[in-house]
Amino acid sequence: MHIIEVTNDELVDAITRRAKELGITHGVVVSLIGAVDSFTVSTMPRNDATRDTITRYDMPAEMTGTGDVTDGAVHLHVVMGVEGDRAIAGHLHQAHVATWFARAYLQPYDSRS
Repeated sequence: MHIIEVTNDELVDAITRRAKELGITHGVVVSLIGAVDSFTVSTMPRNDATRDTITRYDMPAEMTGTGDVTDGAVHLHVVMGVEGDRAIAGHLHQAHVATWFARAYLQPYDSRS
C-alpha cells in the first residue's frame, strides 16, 4: 500500500505522477480523503448515459472517494461535502489542493492476474 499525500497541487495530476514514479500502472485507490479548494466533476445526463455533464465548482469541499489506475490512467469517483451540508458526487476530473491536503491510499496489483 502506498500513501500519496498531495498539497499545493492539482490532485489527479499529482496522483498520476506519483503512481508513475512508483512504477504503478494498475492499482486500486482504496481510499481518497482530504479537502480541496476547487474541483470539477462529471455526471451522466438522465436521458443519455453515454455523455458527460461536466461542472466546475469554485468552492472548498471536504472529499472522500475511491478509484483505480488502469494502464497508468487515474480514475476517481468522489463525494464532495460543501457548504450548507450538501454533497456533490461524480467522476473527478480535477481538484486543486492548496489550503489543506489530500491523501490517496493506492494498492498496486499485477494486471496479468
